[in-house]
Amino acid sequence: MFSVFRNPFNPLVTPSTRQPWRNLSAFNPSPVVTDNKHYLIYRGMAKESYYHGHRLEISTIGICDSPDGNEYDNHRQLIVPEESWEKFGIEDPRVTKIDDTYYIFYTAISEFPFGASGIKVAVALSDDLETIKERHLVTPFNAKAMALFPDRVNGKLCAILTIHSDMPPARIAIAYFDKPEDIWDPKYWEKWYANLESHCVDLIYEEDDHAEVGAPPLLTDEGWLLVYSHIQNYFSEDKIFSIKAVLLDKDDPTKFIARTRYPFMIPQENYERYGYIDNIIFPSGAAIEGEDLSIYYGGADTICANAKINLKRLLKELINPDHEHVKRYEGNPIMAPVREHPWESKYVLNPTAIDLDGKAHILYRAIDQHYTSTIGYGSSKNGLSIDERLDKPIYVPRIRAEINQSESDGNSGCEDARIVEIDNRLYITYTAYNGVDMPHVAISSIGKDEFLNHQWDRWSKPQIISPKEVDDKDAALFPEKINDKYVILHRIDRHVCIDYVDTLDFSKEKLVRCIQVLGPRRGMWDSQKVGINGSPIKTDKGWLMFYHGINKDNAYCMGAILLDLEDPTITLGRSAQPIMEPVADYEKNGWVNNVVFSCGQIVRDDTIYIYYGGADSVVCVATIPLDLVLDGLS
Repeated sequence: MFSVFRNPFNPLVTPSTRQPWRNLSAFNPSPVVTDNKHYLIYRGMAKESYYHGHRLEISTIGICDSPDGNEYDNHRQLIVPEESWEKFGIEDPRVTKIDDTYYIFYTAISEFPFGASGIKVAVALSDDLETIKERHLVTPFNAKAMALFPDRVNGKLCAILTIHSDMPPARIAIAYFDKPEDIWDPKYWEKWYANLESHCVDLIYEEDDHAEVGAPPLLTDEGWLLVYSHIQNYFSEDKIFSIKAVLLDKDDPTKFIARTRYPFMIPQENYERYGYIDNIIFPSGAAIEGEDLSIYYGGADTICANAKINLKRLLKELINPDHEHVKRYEGNPIMAPVREHPWESKYVLNPTAIDLDGKAHILYRAIDQHYTSTIGYGSSKNGLSIDERLDKPIYVPRIRAEINQSESDGNSGCEDARIVEIDNRLYITYTAYNGVDMPHVAISSIGKDEFLNHQWDRWSKPQIISPKEVDDKDAALFPEKINDKYVILHRIDRHVCIDYVDTLDFSKEKLVRCIQVLGPRRGMWDSQKVGINGSPIKTDKGWLMFYHGINKDNAYCMGAILLDLEDPTITLGRSAQPIMEPVADYEKNGWVNNVVFSCGQIVRDDTIYIYYGGADSVVCVATIPLDLVLDGLS
């Protein structure tokens, strides 16, 4: 499990009106890190001007440096057009040092208006990153984003590049060279191109997607790590630029060992969403800095930025995805519908849980043949197998907002409860729905001793806490006050928000403010909708909150987020990949296929017990180490 942390100094490089060659944008950086200095080599773009008989925005390559990799200065041009094959611009450098020479590959533009036949790869060589000693046109065909591996592979120089980048479908391919001069030898490329298929790496999941080389590969213990650009819906107006990673075989990089199933970065920050071209995030460089992988990228084709990922956790995720770290109980499902009990004869699902007096008390949603929901009860001493299960519901619809008002069967009742203890009293928040009006959040409570003694008649009268005109669900209370306020998480539309209240008595007031803390991430595993699982868990590192996200295939997956202890509107970390996905048969097939949906967790001996509904039909449990989750979020 891993999270992505953007550099607080972002953007690292921005356009400057003081230097005309980068007064429109400065983006797509490639880093060089020496003993005492960090360099960024990047594409600078000038505002439209008259150039060789045309009005266009010309690109050249600039360089800047920094003592610490955060604040860059001393900007100057490094490569400008000199040859006919780069006459109309030089774009998107990738730099690699081999022996004592820096090889700076870039896109060379020879035609305007721009077209595939005039877009090719070139290379410039430098000994000192101050002067260019020679430059060459590399590919005789349309290509971009070429990068040299920083070490020889099987004794040969090795490069990766994107073929037919401007005449899709594009392909990512590998090339080997006996000597540097082969890199720009037309005869070499003629022979290589004749056997193109044998050189390709297939990184496309779907036909409508597009992949392009991002950063030069980095050597790790597990293989060559390639960070690359993945563009979803490439052939439509709804393109989604994102970043993924793949591990390539050390000895044969045309073979990939593993790859991230979902993107782990998409445009989120304003400097990624708004600029010369909105909503673009493009990786062009990477470096291993201490324990982190530092990814350098362009934002909105305007600025340079970087983000860090713990390298060990990323590699672990690639080799052994997080959903394999979650251990599903071999006795799953732990509860199924009981045909002899009419109130739970159809489905049981979406449990919440609380750990009291050595028992995990599990409250679950039960559905009858008329699709009315009530709350059932079971308990477990070991947190896994069920020791006690009651034959009657412990909570039933009591007010108009949760009693079916329609003339036919349909969803209604008390749905998806979350339970928490506050000041020796147990509170449940749940969705109240009558089949006609908007779903609302309701709250009820019971004394701790009354709960343990099964005095279910002592539940307080439910109160609706959300406004009548708002579709509100998935509510959970924090287990303690923060800054002398009660804190409630809930979901309005597709987003999770926080409200602070002075009292839990909602007889006179409703939730009136929604401070958004969590939303869908377009193009990622939680792209369609997000919602809270159980109440947040207090840890030394922050408030740990699990949540569900729906992907583009409408599968419900599970992730986690870490919130600041003093101000939970601040996100400290968020899982870049799902912790759980529907993989077991009881998660993939049921009332609603492909669902893992939790409403509560408990922690015992540094192990998290996740209680969840499988395919909206059965109750299940899985475990995951607490440290694993916290380390991945911090």
